[in-house]
Amino acid sequence: MQVFEAIRMKRAVRKFSDRQLSEEDRLTILNAGRRAQSSKNTQPWHFLAIKARPQLEALSSLGTYAGHVAGAAFAVAILTPDPDQNWSIVFDVGQAAAYMQLAAWERGIGSCLATIYDHNKAKDVLGLPEDIHIRIAISFGYPLKPGDMTAAPRRDGRKELREITHYEVW
Repeated sequence: MQVFEAIRMKRAVRKFSDRQLSEEDRLTILNAGRRAQSSKNTQPWHFLAIKARPQLEALSSLGTYAGHVAGAAFAVAILTPDPDQNWSIVFDVGQAAAYMQLAAWERGIGSCLATIYDHNKAKDVLGLPEDIHIRIAISFGYPLKPGDMTAAPRRDGRKELREITHYEVW
């Protein structure tokens, strides 16, 4: 699959089949995140790979729209130093998340971001040290409906480029 085609076709998948991901699939996803660019190559992240159902279910309760994590075959919690102290960490996490999601998509694996709001409970559930923070987790799995991976994008799914692009000045 070509990169732009993956970008054009990729969509959030929130309902997953019971099919498990192979170790090779999980490592490919994690390595894609590892290879992401970061500000001054600081690579401020750690990835917590989660397969255990109790952990997935607990994590799914820590964000308003994170329920999809409970049904995932695999999730990655992206952990960082305090992002409130360095805004570029947030951008870097987004880069790692996007790389992982595109690598998964290429392999026929769906994914969806989950914002984690209950940071203190997340630290308890995941056994995180005090100086490590979580804001984002990503669920991964084969879609419950395989057609979700190949369905054409909705015509009205994205704003037109002319609606959001300005040149030289606003």
